[in-house]
Amino acid sequence: MIKENRFYTALVLGHIALAVIVFILPVISKLYAFAILIVGIAYIIKRQNKNNEALLVAAYITGSEVFLRCTDGVPVYEFSKYAVVLVIFIGMFFSGFSKNAIPYWIYILLLIPSVILATFVLNNSIEDRKIISFVISGPLCLGIASLYTYQRKISYNNMNLILLGLALPVISLAVFLILYNPSVRDVITGTDSNTTTSGGFGPNQVSTALGLGIFVFISRAILQSKTLFITILNLSLAAIFTFRAIVTFSRGGIATAAVMVLILIAGLYLRFNYRAKVKLHYFIVGILLGVSVIWSYSLVQTNGLIANRYANEDAAGRVKESKFSGREELAESEMSTFYANPIFGVGVGKSIEIRKTETGVDAASHNEITRLLAEHGALGILILLILFITPIFLHLDNRENFFMFPILFFWLLTINHAAMRIAAPAFVYSLALLKVYITTPVKVQKEV
Repeated sequence: MIKENRFYTALVLGHIALAVIVFILPVISKLYAFAILIVGIAYIIKRQNKNNEALLVAAYITGSEVFLRCTDGVPVYEFSKYAVVLVIFIGMFFSGFSKNAIPYWIYILLLIPSVILATFVLNNSIEDRKIISFVISGPLCLGIASLYTYQRKISYNNMNLILLGLALPVISLAVFLILYNPSVRDVITGTDSNTTTSGGFGPNQVSTALGLGIFVFISRAILQSKTLFITILNLSLAAIFTFRAIVTFSRGGIATAAVMVLILIAGLYLRFNYRAKVKLHYFIVGILLGVSVIWSYSLVQTNGLIANRYANEDAAGRVKESKFSGREELAESEMSTFYANPIFGVGVGKSIEIRKTETGVDAASHNEITRLLAEHGALGILILLILFITPIFLHLDNRENFFMFPILFFWLLTINHAAMRIAAPAFVYSLALLKVYITTPVKVQKEV
């Protein structure tokens, strides 16, 4: 085994071992959280961010968030978002940021009126301040990260390292889920999202993290696997993630992963020559066969209930009234709030209070788009236009970043079902703004 493959295998085994250790000694999770931040900062300072080490550290922090939350390892709930902002600021200290990132300065300024409004419409209590922090931390993380990544030049190899940084902690998450719930069949009794198969944490966030891992390891199988062993390893990890994501009974992460993989393969297909396309065909067939096997296994392990879930049926096979687990009611209430307050909205976090008063439902939004409209009003529309159009516009001058569209759609689809409750949509979005250059031709790995 070549040295590079040994190191890669060691990374995978190390994250498997980490999950086992944390499962046996949960206190290690908190030490792990602090270690990531302290070692990461030291690493950036030592290298003086010459190769954008800040992005690698931020990626690893982002990828570890759900695992840390599952294992009660975060010192504060929004630890990962704050940590990402901190390491990005350190990166800026050494490497600066783009002076041309005007769209994201405007974006940050557009967030301010709703925050100011919230200080007047919400009570000045600790709980209300926590709500403002909870809601605005994601958008702010996105803005700061985007100021750093805006048209920042980065090599194709470094881009793949950053994506790997996102996905390595997902290995620990998947192993922890297996240890926490080794027998899926014993805990599946209905078709609602299942907290037990999600490690005791939110199925939505867990499936989102696993979905991101699926994309990264499938992309590595296609583009970064130099030997058959590494190809099999990457595809095996993607397969495990797929099964564990399916049995969370949260559909968002799986749907997002599927869209990302389809977009990546379509983009590569347009770029590759005939010989590379033939090799890509093998992967497509292999992926389809793998998905069929995993789905069949999931049907067996859930006694067929997973099919009911995706058909929007309950355990008895009756069609549910709600197609999106009640999320459409939350979205409708936020749209009503927007129609009543179309200019500046009602202020950050106020929509939660209004919804509780009017409907009795005390829940934060699952949809960042309707939340932006309700709480930021017309400014929210401008925010969404900036976020969606800018990466596409930049891509016209950087066709080499074929990860851009999968990344953009990860953000767009994730904020539609999981808002910005974790750092992933915020940080991953910023990667779509990088100016990626390929120093050597991208090829499909030789052994398939």
